[in-house]
Amino acid sequence: MKYPENIKEISTLNPDYLGFIFWKKSSRNMNLETIPEIPNSIKKVGVFVNASIQDIISKVNQYQLEIVQLHGNESVNYCRNVKKLGVEVIKVFSIGDKFDFTTIKEYVLFVDYFLFDTKGKLPGGNGITFDWKIVENYPYEKPFFLSGGIGKTEVDAIKDFFKTDAAKKCIAIDVNSRFETKPAYKSEIKLRKFKKLLYENEI
Repeated sequence: MKYPENIKEISTLNPDYLGFIFWKKSSRNMNLETIPEIPNSIKKVGVFVNASIQDIISKVNQYQLEIVQLHGNESVNYCRNVKKLGVEVIKVFSIGDKFDFTTIKEYVLFVDYFLFDTKGKLPGGNGITFDWKIVENYPYEKPFFLSGGIGKTEVDAIKDFFKTDAAKKCIAIDVNSRFETKPAYKSEIKLRKFKKLLYENEI
């Protein structure tokens, strides 16, 4: 998110999180001086790619971020240092045709959540999904976000996924490019419909 009127509009849908990208190479790069006031129930997530700790400190203070999402090649020690800033930490890992979850074991103690995205040309926002069956091999108790090209056409697949044991540790669905009318500008109508479809028929 980066457009004030759109931030306010989407916040009326009461998402758990709103993301703000702080990576200058991104077409969604956040360039506002402040974030418009949003409900306290919505956590502000700052997304960074191989940023300096000082840059993260600056952005956390400027925008009152509650969560830092690390979308680059950040080390375990880097995550440990970010955690010391008093924010929650999401570490992103990109998944291709397969993924060895033992490679992320050392991160478990120093992050609050993992986020699994689709491996692509960019660090994120590639607009394609990966095979969620890969997550059936996820062995840790640490909760995770599911991301990567999720749109309205994935509603039935999401519902099926949440019936599996693999989904018990999935606490959030991350949506982005499939709901945009232009980079960082989300369609309130499309998101509202997605939310309605996703939760209809629930008891």
